[in-house]
Amino acid sequence: MTGTAVVSLLLSGCTGTEGTGESTGAGGRIDYLNFGDFGGGAAPKPNYNPFLDAVKLSSTGYIFERLYIIEGNSCKEKPWLASAYEWETPERLVFDIRPKVKWNDGRPFTADDVAFTFDMIKKHPALDTKGAWANLKSVDAQGQKVVFTFKEAGASSFTAINEVPIVPEHIWSKVKDPKTFTNAKNPVGTGPMKMKSFSPKQLVTERNPRYWQAEKVKVNELRFNKTDAGGQVEQLKLSRGEYDQQGLYVPDIEKTYVKRDPEHHKYWYAPGGAVSVYMNLTKAPFKDVRFRRALTKAFDHQKVVSKAQLGYVTHASQSGLIVPGQKDFLPRSLPDEGRIGYDPKAASAALTKAGYKRDSQGRRLGKDGKPISFSFKVPGSYNDWVASAKILTDNMKALGLQVDMETPTPTAHEEDRATGNYEMTFGVLPGTCNNYTNFADPLSSEKTAPIGEKAPSNTVRWKDARTDKLLDRLRLTVDRDKQKQAVAGLVDVMMTDVPMIPVWYGAKWFQYKTTKAEGWPDENDPYAAAGDNLVWLTHLKPAKD
Repeated sequence: MTGTAVVSLLLSGCTGTEGTGESTGAGGRIDYLNFGDFGGGAAPKPNYNPFLDAVKLSSTGYIFERLYIIEGNSCKEKPWLASAYEWETPERLVFDIRPKVKWNDGRPFTADDVAFTFDMIKKHPALDTKGAWANLKSVDAQGQKVVFTFKEAGASSFTAINEVPIVPEHIWSKVKDPKTFTNAKNPVGTGPMKMKSFSPKQLVTERNPRYWQAEKVKVNELRFNKTDAGGQVEQLKLSRGEYDQQGLYVPDIEKTYVKRDPEHHKYWYAPGGAVSVYMNLTKAPFKDVRFRRALTKAFDHQKVVSKAQLGYVTHASQSGLIVPGQKDFLPRSLPDEGRIGYDPKAASAALTKAGYKRDSQGRRLGKDGKPISFSFKVPGSYNDWVASAKILTDNMKALGLQVDMETPTPTAHEEDRATGNYEMTFGVLPGTCNNYTNFADPLSSEKTAPIGEKAPSNTVRWKDARTDKLLDRLRLTVDRDKQKQAVAGLVDVMMTDVPMIPVWYGAKWFQYKTTKAEGWPDENDPYAAAGDNLVWLTHLKPAKD
């Protein structure tokens, strides 16, 4: 849409969600909630195949469910289609399937549906988008139980298994090719909502009266609205209260959204994966651990948070964990949950002690006696990253380091980081509830590559026998205390060896309105993450008058 068209649209007051006034229904339920985009690109078509991440529409997340939900902030396990589980051995995991659950067409949900779903994605690996079968040997239904047998100890596979949506055997067994199946007509799931209507502009789901916890669902309809007009128009809709829930980046959220209706317009930006300074560990001076340790005190995290990130994010822990959500895995002796404060004097002293002295012009010299000079690569279109890198670059220049910023395209930046064609850059740690993934992706020797070749994920080129040994322990053990011990060792690697420097936690954008619905998760009651829609939907209640 052209700028003139956008202006005309805003001036006319036409934003595409007309008829979305307040509506609270009788019978203790909310008539409808108005949400944002539903996916499918510029010309969406009905597609409710929950395995096709690239083209499925948002309603699939309310139609299909998983065995367990692992809540995205605290990482607590919530029984869902399974009521319990037990590791009978490190290679054998048994789920108890919840009784009396029905598909929305009235057929009973059984353990056979679970076994069928996993066998189907094994036969069609393109559907195994979470990598559930990477370590699975077999999945068998035994009465009301489902037995997962692994090739080797399966602890690190638990989250992947519980990210697989379960589909009905009586429908999908008749599908010729599930890889192309759009599931467009009356999709059958166990979830709280079912499809009501679709158009390229609006998708509507309605309450599933057969839902196994239907008494907790107090919303009759969810209405998703296509966001063709782009950022400015969507921000206007949000500020005017046309959405009950959204997930947008909004400049100056307090002014543009909250102050329009302080009583009802709310937001909560929980911490996600840590945006971190990645250093090419094959090059000097970054391959010197003393240099890296000095830099942990050189960065003004709080200025990055308040200025470049507009106060929306929080200072990241050097531990590699997301706090406070994963604080249970932090060693108790770790000060301030692993956050390292800005202390330029200490950083300068540490550099000097490590042999990096200043010359008469104040330039910091390397071990070869030459001024230390390197580049910091940041995608030029990532405005907040560029602003953050500018602050960090100034911090390093103040220490006598000569640092130039380069701003390639995002595609070129990603290519350079993967092949090791950089000296310093930004990267994002996984930030999942699978601590093996969180540490293995950036640190495992198996996930790196020689300079010039694309590394799968360990793009800093960290290679360390102790780290790999700790990762193996974490991957194999199902004992929580032993998992904590392995994580504590990996935290020590992050704190002591500094393979990268986390700076801030990426925000999980979550805005909501309490005019019609109350009970949304927030900072004071973080019972669910923004993406845990099945959890918070079962907590919402009609707002009190």
